[in-house]
Amino acid sequence: MGTSVFTNYEECASVILFVIGMMNLLLQSNLIKKIIGLDIMDASVYLFLAAKGYIEGRHAPIYTDGITDASYYINPVPSGLVLTGIVVSVSVSALMMALTISLYRQYKTLNLDEIMMKLRKQESEEFIALSNKTEGEGSK
Repeated sequence: MGTSVFTNYEECASVILFVIGMMNLLLQSNLIKKIIGLDIMDASVYLFLAAKGYIEGRHAPIYTDGITDASYYINPVPSGLVLTGIVVSVSVSALMMALTISLYRQYKTLNLDEIMMKLRKQESEEFIALSNKTEGEGSK
């Protein structure tokens, strides 16, 4: 009839991990926890790609035994995508951590709600100072 959940446990695990990471992104206000949630989502995508790229009974695409039939080997494209994605993911995580450190130095908190409140307060103070400055110049 169809495939069972028990035969596709890698795909089920990747979907569960993706949902956990997405909920972490949506519900947490701490920036470090949001970065961890994004990393969990990345890992779930890589697990899904690796699970879809694997075919039972086939071998790694390394030409050693003189077998040239393509049906003997696993497709190397999903593995290449996973490796490329991991490199990009590490770079993105490092950039997000650097920006988080910069935000912490500026606002002394990692809570995104507090950062937004401080940013709005700072913008309103700058707007008031700018409007007072332009009113003073207009009266001269």
